[in-house]
Amino acid sequence: MIAQIRAPGPIGGRLSAPPSKSMAHRAVLCAALAEGESRIEHLEFSQDISATLGAAAQLGAQVKTGPDWALIRGVGEPHLPSGPMDCCESGSTLRFLIPLASLTGGPVTFTGRGRLMERPQNVYAELFAAQELEFRQGPEGLTVGGPLWPGRYPVRGDVSSQFISGLLFALPLLKRESTLCLIPPVESRSYIEMTRAAQAAFGVVSHWQDENTLLIPGGQVYRPRAYTVEGDYSQAAFLAVLGALCGGVTLTGLAADTLQGDAVILEILRRCGAVFSRDETGLHFEKSELHGTEIDLADCPDLGPILMALGLFSEGRTVIRNAGRLRLKESDRIEAMETELRACGGRVSSQGGTITLEKSPLHPPAGPLSGHNDHRVVMSLTVLGLAAGLPLSIAGAEAIQKSWPSFFDAIRQLGGEVTEVVG
Repeated sequence: MIAQIRAPGPIGGRLSAPPSKSMAHRAVLCAALAEGESRIEHLEFSQDISATLGAAAQLGAQVKTGPDWALIRGVGEPHLPSGPMDCCESGSTLRFLIPLASLTGGPVTFTGRGRLMERPQNVYAELFAAQELEFRQGPEGLTVGGPLWPGRYPVRGDVSSQFISGLLFALPLLKRESTLCLIPPVESRSYIEMTRAAQAAFGVVSHWQDENTLLIPGGQVYRPRAYTVEGDYSQAAFLAVLGALCGGVTLTGLAADTLQGDAVILEILRRCGAVFSRDETGLHFEKSELHGTEIDLADCPDLGPILMALGLFSEGRTVIRNAGRLRLKESDRIEAMETELRACGGRVSSQGGTITLEKSPLHPPAGPLSGHNDHRVVMSLTVLGLAAGLPLSIAGAEAIQKSWPSFFDAIRQLGGEVTEVVG
């Protein structure tokens, strides 16, 4: 699909943030592991969340869905699936499920699409090898056997917090206690805390013994409950940047006391000179004169693409550091954004995990931009076009289905014009 983007008039309006994809993954899995029925409210059925719901059903849970909710009758312990588990392109689904799959009496095979099966799983491969368990990864799929044993688990903290979260889901179900020993530096710590918070809501706990050591008591039971997914700062970041550049945007449904690491988008925007306020009715963004700053992406890698777009509107120089993990996402997000920003006149360069951008005189590209099969690239380019007043065409725009299917509807509500052309 090609999305044709233009701003026929002023951008502005009031929007509710979509549900947090990160918290939705966690709530669905906790509900699937609980004995009894849980109701998860405020869901958006993106491809990633649909993949996790499908996996929950394959592990034995009964799943019924409505317009923005799911009823999940969990199974207590995961059951052996009858066939391969399709994770679509969701890295969270795959990495959260691998330790749980090991508890089913396997072997269990996972499949996926796009670059999913190419993404590194070395952390799990080494842990499974240490326990002499099956772990085979290839372009067609990934197969694991088990079960994992309780005990001490040394895990690198600078690769992806998804591995740590995956172990957190499974280890409480073992009979004896386990210890996660995180090898510093520990990045994306906020995502670990989001997992622990979701588990605590369903009755499962873990305890920090020190800054890098988590004790997980064994023999625990997930308890069913009603759960409402909070608004998503990761997705709201696109609209927050648009609001800072164009003004007149109000965002609702974003908790001030959130654990979400991507809430740092507000601090980054403030450092760039953005003017906004929060009251009981939401976050209100004014059109602002922005300047460049230095940004550390170690704990908020998903913000990388929209911050690259922001850098082209910020006076002076923007330097983004510790962005190396962007190269291992649905696309190489650094290369993808560099290519498309340059096509619009953007001054951008990168070396390894460091990206440098300068305020740039932007112009319409010579032809359609590519979304690189990456939802965050498509959304970032959409914001770029609207903020710069450039008519843009983005090929592969259907990638938004992965995380925020109603993104273009949100853009229309703010005054943007989006024409979706099949082809």
